[in-house]
Amino acid sequence: MSKPIATNNGKLILFTAPSGAGKTTIVRHLLKRFEFLDFSVSATNRARRPHEVDGKDYYFLSTEEFQTRIEQGAFLEWEEVYDGQYYGTLFSEIERVWASGKHIVFDIEVKGATNIKKTYPDNSMAVFIKPPSPEILFERLRNRKTETEASLRKRIARATLELTYENNFDKILVNDILDVALKEAEDLVIDFILTPLTTEEE
Repeated sequence: MSKPIATNNGKLILFTAPSGAGKTTIVRHLLKRFEFLDFSVSATNRARRPHEVDGKDYYFLSTEEFQTRIEQGAFLEWEEVYDGQYYGTLFSEIERVWASGKHIVFDIEVKGATNIKKTYPDNSMAVFIKPPSPEILFERLRNRKTETEASLRKRIARATLELTYENNFDKILVNDILDVALKEAEDLVIDFILTPLTTEEE
């Protein structure tokens, strides 16, 4: 399946980070702040948590459904983030947001962001949200108290790896003082959206 063609100079803004670095908080703030942004809802086969809404937080698919979509070429990107646990971005989601005339903002893990950036190198901006230190990040994960000890160890191991990706992206945003990070994120978005696309149509 070929990638969708950008409409209305549609752009993609990728916020990526290890779990616990604060990217979800930043993305939610930007969605409230800017009406020209819409959220890219990821698909997953993990179990839905009590507070989550299908089609808003994620598209919740069975493992069989997810694998079928992979075979059909329905995903812009996908990854088995943890053993047996898949996440991905459907092409139909890109088409949905661009058809509405809005730009797309992503809350996405680092490998997914890398793959989207490769597909849309000219009309995407990838921002790595960096914690003040690895120790603070790991403490944030522990303080969530939503994980078993085994799953917490997996998250910390993955976060340690993902921290090494920071120089692969367009911008690095340190999330130390939240209000400062939110303002810096706003500025990055405004600058990027106001910059005209200079690439020729394919």
